[in-house]
Amino acid sequence: MAFARALRASGLAVPVGSVTVFAQALGHVGISSRSALYWAGRATLVNRMEDLATYDRVFASFWESAGRRVDDRLPVPMTQTVDDAEEDGEDPDAEGAEADHAVRYSAVEVLAHKDFAALSAEEWAEADRLITRLKVSADLRRSRRAQHSRARRGRPDLGRTLRRSLRTGGETIERSWRTPRQRPRRLVLLVDVSGSMEPYARALLRFAHAATSARGAGRVEVFALGTRLTRLTRELTGRDPDAALVVASQSVLDWSGGTRLGDGLRDFNDRWGSRGMARGAVVVVLSDGWDRGDPDQLGAEMARLHRVAHRVVWANPLKGSAGYQPLARGMAAALPWVDDFVEGHAFAALEQLAAVVAGGDTAGARE
Repeated sequence: MAFARALRASGLAVPVGSVTVFAQALGHVGISSRSALYWAGRATLVNRMEDLATYDRVFASFWESAGRRVDDRLPVPMTQTVDDAEEDGEDPDAEGAEADHAVRYSAVEVLAHKDFAALSAEEWAEADRLITRLKVSADLRRSRRAQHSRARRGRPDLGRTLRRSLRTGGETIERSWRTPRQRPRRLVLLVDVSGSMEPYARALLRFAHAATSARGAGRVEVFALGTRLTRLTRELTGRDPDAALVVASQSVLDWSGGTRLGDGLRDFNDRWGSRGMARGAVVVVLSDGWDRGDPDQLGAEMARLHRVAHRVVWANPLKGSAGYQPLARGMAAALPWVDDFVEGHAFAALEQLAAVVAGGDTAGARE
């Protein structure tokens, strides 16, 4: 996994599927032979002749010493190459330092609004880093459990009040109060991994991994939607995002296949949603809305989901296109049961999605 990250950071486009094949190849040839290791990686991870020189350089530097730490072998990411003028002893107000920071800020700003389908290998490496650092959490709900209130409002806490009165000889001088706790709602992510979503599935699963890592697997559930429904919560609980995505892709048998959103949602509602997983939860569907199934079935299953969920959010990568209209039959059937309809084509769109999920301003998310 670390070797694949090193290749991506050096500019090679290494999709998750290629890393899976590379891992399977190593299962056959092993890593004891340097030649076998080299050719296994070259045959599975390199797709263009012009990338051979970069592959050879990264391979030599990565595997030159088996005892070195993996992090020490990784090339420095693109945004970390900008020197900090203050740490180098230079005047932070100098013209050169301002230019360096301006270049770095401009690169990140452009990347934030660039469509995932148009990213280069270097930009993908930076986008992966940015998505991994996203803070994703659902909005809060009142818990049945109460906690001590310093604001002196809520319900009287008789036990705490009596205990505090022992300090003053039994005189009740200060009263204590209890208020309900605030707990994050359960977050359910349904990620479309069909062929039409290929340019965006990687970024959306990164988003799902960031949510799972930030809040714990017990409060976040992730499913893959294709021709069937696949639960990916356990696969995405690992701390290494690259390894988690590889394991998740191995679990999805219909990756980059067709789409039957209605069948997938019916399976989710029958097995998990209506039985409690979606009740009071924030449910996010990440899909372009293209569906080979019956649109009436999709509309009916979205209505079932909407009745039990706290909010239903739909993130569509196509919504970021100029002049987009939800004319696809599946999208048109689902939209009446969607509370927030947002974009999902770029990092800035995922930032907006995180804010909507957290219960932020959704004024522009309902158009």
